[in-house]
Amino acid sequence: MSDTTKQAPSPADVASLARPRPTHQEQPDQPVEVTGAQSLVLALEAVGADTVFGIPGGAILPAYDPMLDSTKVRHILVRHEQGAGHAAEGYASATGRVGVCMATSGPGATNLVTPIADAHMDSVPVVAITGQVSSAAIGTDAFQEADIRGITMPVTKHNYLVTDPAKIPQAIAEAFHIARTGRPGPVLVDISKDALQATTTFSWPPKFDLPGYRPVTRPHGKQIREAARLIAAAERPIFYVGGGVVRAEASEQLRRLVDLTQIPVVTTLMARGTVPDSHPLNLGMPGMHGTVAAVTGLQKSDLIVALGARFDDRVTGQLSTFAPNAKVVHADIDPAEIGKNRAADVPIVGDVREVITELIQQIEADRAAGSDDPGAWDYSAWRELVAGWKETFPLGWTDSADGTLSPQYVISRIGELTGSEGTYVAGVGQHQMWAAQFVHYERPNAWLNSGGLGTMGYAVPAAMGAKVAEPERTVWAIDGDGCFQMTNQELATCVVNNIPIKVAIINNSSLGMVRQWQTLFYGARYSNTDLQTTGQRIPDFVKLAEAYGCLGLRAEKPEDVDAVIKQALETNDRPVVIDFIVHRDAMVWPMVPAGVSNDKIRVARDEAPVWEREE
Repeated sequence: MSDTTKQAPSPADVASLARPRPTHQEQPDQPVEVTGAQSLVLALEAVGADTVFGIPGGAILPAYDPMLDSTKVRHILVRHEQGAGHAAEGYASATGRVGVCMATSGPGATNLVTPIADAHMDSVPVVAITGQVSSAAIGTDAFQEADIRGITMPVTKHNYLVTDPAKIPQAIAEAFHIARTGRPGPVLVDISKDALQATTTFSWPPKFDLPGYRPVTRPHGKQIREAARLIAAAERPIFYVGGGVVRAEASEQLRRLVDLTQIPVVTTLMARGTVPDSHPLNLGMPGMHGTVAAVTGLQKSDLIVALGARFDDRVTGQLSTFAPNAKVVHADIDPAEIGKNRAADVPIVGDVREVITELIQQIEADRAAGSDDPGAWDYSAWRELVAGWKETFPLGWTDSADGTLSPQYVISRIGELTGSEGTYVAGVGQHQMWAAQFVHYERPNAWLNSGGLGTMGYAVPAAMGAKVAEPERTVWAIDGDGCFQMTNQELATCVVNNIPIKVAIINNSSLGMVRQWQTLFYGARYSNTDLQTTGQRIPDFVKLAEAYGCLGLRAEKPEDVDAVIKQALETNDRPVVIDFIVHRDAMVWPMVPAGVSNDKIRVARDEAPVWEREE
C-alpha cells in the first residue's frame, strides 16, 4: 500500500501553494507561467479527460493540489491502485474514450502493473500517470522509488519518464494519441516530483514528436480484392470476429457485411454483442467454452475471415489441428498479429472498420459484375448445416438434484430482467463463462471482462468505471466469491461517490474454475480451493455489503431469484450486493480441454457430439 503521510511537505511544496493558480475554465491562448503540476492538469483538461481514478501519495502530491481547482476533471479517490487501473479500463471499454488512472511512486505505481498488463492484453486505451521521486534521487533507491518505466515496458504501447516540466504537455498529448490510435492500449507517463513542483510555461497544443509511429489504417486494395475473391469461391466460409471490431467501433459495418454475404459468424469472448445474439447467423462464442456450433463451424470451414481477432490459444485449441482445411483471410491493425499463430493466405493490415467497409464495396461490385461460377456467393448448404448444429447442441444446463440454486439460472435471469441496454462486467472463472453464455448481448460494449490476462478482481472496479462513464445505464458486476474478495473495497468508493452498481456474487464457496479442473483432471483432489463462504460464511457478504453502506441481499432458492434481482434494479440510491448461494459442483459446458484439438469438444462430462460421416 502506498504511503501518503510519511513525507513532510518540502520547501518547494510550501512555495507552490503561494503561486497564482489558473482558473482551468479555458485553455490559455498564450503561454502562461504555471507549475509542472498545474501544467499536467491543464493538459488533462485539454485532451478531454473528465475523470481520473487515483490515490495521492508523496511523489504525486503536487499534482493533487491544482486538481482541486479544476472544474473539468473529476478525481475519484479509490481504495487501492489496482482498483484505479481497472476502473479506468471499465470507463474506456464502455465508451471507447481513454481511461485515466493516477498513483504515486513505488508501491502506488507497482499496484497499477496488473491493470496496465490487463489493458495491454485486451487493447484497452488507458493512460496511467505516476509520480516519481525527484530526478536527482532516481537510481539511488530512494524512499518509494521503483523503476516503473522499466517494469511496465513489456506491457505498455509506450511509456515516458518526464523530468523536465516543459515537456509535460507534450507527454500527455502524445500519450492520449498513442493510447487511442492504431491498436489501442495503455501508455504510462511517469513524472518526477521536482518536475511537478518547478515553474514552467503552458501552451496548447504542443508539437508531437513520434518518429516511426504511423499506424496503417487504410487497407491495401489488392488484398481486399483477393479476400473478396476467396469469399466468392468458398463453400464453407465463416467470419471469426474478435475484440478489435469492438475497439474500432465497427459493429454496424460488420452487421452490414454479415447481412450482405449471409455467411455465419462467431464472436469471441471479447467480441460478444458485435453481432446481436438474436441474429440467425450468429453461432455464438468459439473457444474452450464456446458453443458446439461456433467451435465446429470454425473447425469444418474452408475459409476463415478473421476480423480483429488474434487466433488466441483458447480459441484454436491445439493449433496444429485447428481448422485444417481452411484458408485464412486475416485483417488486423497490428501487423505483428498477422501470421503470429496461424499463417494467413490473405493478410490485410488496416483499421478493421475501413477493412470491412472496403470489403463490402468490393463484394457489391463483384456481384454486380457477375461471375462465371454459378456456385459463387451461394452458401445455403453450409448455412443449413451450421443451423442444424446450433439447434441440436444449444447452450443449457441441468438443475441440481438437491434443488440448490443453479448459477446459470441466476445469470440468465439477471440478463432477462435487466435487458440488452444493461452493461455486464464479469470477473474471471466459471461465472465469467456463464455470463458470456447465458446473457443475451444485442449491442457492442455491453459485455466487459478480462479476456487475455484473466485478472481476478476485475469486475467490481471495472463496473464502477463503466457506471461513471455511462451513469444512465444499469451496470452489473457478475463476480465469483473468490474474485470479489480481491477488490471489494471499491464498494466504499462507489458509496462515497454515488456510483450505484449492482453486484451479483455467484457464491459456490470455492475457486470454481480451479475446482472444475481438479474434478476433471486431478481425481477430485480439492487442494486449496475451498473458500468457506457458505455455511460458516467467512465473510458474510450481506453483512459486508451493509458495512460498506450498500444494500445487501441473499438468495438461496430458485423462487428467491427474481425478487432480489428486481429489488436491486429498483434500488438506485446506493450499490446493491446480492449473495447468490449456488450449487457447488456446477460446471461450465461445453468444454475443450486445454491443449487438445477442438474436435474433442465435450458438451458434458461424458458426452461429445457424434458427427455424421457425410459432414
